Amino acid sequence: MSTNIIPQKETNNSVVTTPEKRLERKQPTFSERSQLKYARRLVVKLGSAVITREDNHGLALGRLASIVEQVAECHLEGREVMMVTSGAVAFGKQKLAQELLMSLSMRETLAPKDHSKDEDGFLLEPRAAAAVGQSGLMSLYDAMFAQYGVKIAQVLVTKPDFYNDETRNNLFCTLSELISLNIVPIINTNDAVSPPMFIVDDDLPAGSKKGIAIKDNDSLSAMLAAEVQADLLILMSDVDGIYNKPPWEDGAKLMHTYTTNDSRNIEFGQKSKVGTGGMDSKVKAATWALDRGVSVVICNGMQEKAIKTIIGGRKVGTFFTESTDGFTTPVEELAEN
Repeated sequence: MSTNIIPQKETNNSVVTTPEKRLERKQPTFSERSQLKYARRLVVKLGSAVITREDNHGLALGRLASIVEQVAECHLEGREVMMVTSGAVAFGKQKLAQELLMSLSMRETLAPKDHSKDEDGFLLEPRAAAAVGQSGLMSLYDAMFAQYGVKIAQVLVTKPDFYNDETRNNLFCTLSELISLNIVPIINTNDAVSPPMFIVDDDLPAGSKKGIAIKDNDSLSAMLAAEVQADLLILMSDVDGIYNKPPWEDGAKLMHTYTTNDSRNIEFGQKSKVGTGGMDSKVKAATWALDRGVSVVICNGMQEKAIKTIIGGRKVGTFFTESTDGFTTPVEELAEN
């Protein structure tokens, strides 16, 4: 496992004093993939589809262990890594389904039906599932990171943590303190109590989205990455990156590079079956973070060593960069033939 000291990207952090100034701060983003090796502070977001089994109940332990190994390697290299994770609801559903089975009669248990649904066909209540699953999810992370001598901390967030200046500042201070103590923060929404969250930002430049809705972990990770002044945000999904149209359609091509001028060339499909956000949500979150000085890569979290490959400058996923030439690059030139 490498322990090389990474080169640092030059930033001016001394001028940052308040939550508002942190969000308005505009630092230069990486313009080329080869520069990603200089990323010192990372935010890695794991989508539900990445760490959830195909049956939507329980976690894909082998896949999750591989991601934990990569994050631990980055941490031991001297990088500051934060994780935004999903999975509490899926883990909780697995536990609740087992409890439900134990409460059924033998005849009901053997009946061919999905025991994660009630008599009316409704799924188990997500908030209850999150409450049951969150503790188990963190215990699993703790055991996995302990194999590499890395300590973690759970940080659960809700709407006031972003909407109120004082609590947002408290969150930033907590994350900064954890990082200074050489601890990897693992962040998730407190789904047991959280209603849909909305953050309105009227300071965005003309022609861009007027705000970002913190309603899923894509937008949550973008907000956190901007708040902590991350160099790189990695959004891990179950697709290889951004396509010019839904990837299952004929003629769909993977875009290795995406600029803010390319949005009109993209046609989005449906959201993830197990997550709350789709590719449209990821692109909006990525471009919002990019406008705040955070470089972004959207990649397939099921690909082996995706995080380390991205940091190594290899062409994995879709790299978000700002357009500097004043015109839109044709999709055909950005896409994989």
